Amino acid sequence: MALIRFQDLDPVRHLLALQQELERFQRNPGFNLGPSGYGAFPAVNLFEERDGMVVIAELPGVEPQSLNISSQGRSLTISGERRRENLTDSAGYHRRERPYGEFSRSIQLPETLDLANASASYTAGVLTVRIPKAETARPRQIAVQSQ
Repeated sequence: MALIRFQDLDPVRHLLALQQELERFQRNPGFNLGPSGYGAFPAVNLFEERDGMVVIAELPGVEPQSLNISSQGRSLTISGERRRENLTDSAGYHRRERPYGEFSRSIQLPETLDLANASASYTAGVLTVRIPKAETARPRQIAVQSQ
């Protein structure tokens, strides 16, 4: 008679292990997903609201004056520069993981958005770009006429 342990039948444990292995594989420097891959700067969240889309980018340590937000066609580009911290002569790094220098990140957006009327705000290191839907993409009420 074969004995089967109950933990071997747990599908959630196997799915979590698979997820961990996939994340480890994506962090591998030899595997690159390009400008949208793991560790791309700035980290972005993109979601849809009733009136359009919202792009939220984390930009800690970036001065708002150094940010440039542009659009061309369906692409929204966020670029700027994060300056190096000024250290005293006696200070040295034990570890340096925060990148500095110029950066640029482009995001492809749906055609149903009106990039010409986009607005942006920057608070506490978080950039929020709101892009409304184009008039042609908004739902309209059509009146019924009786004859």
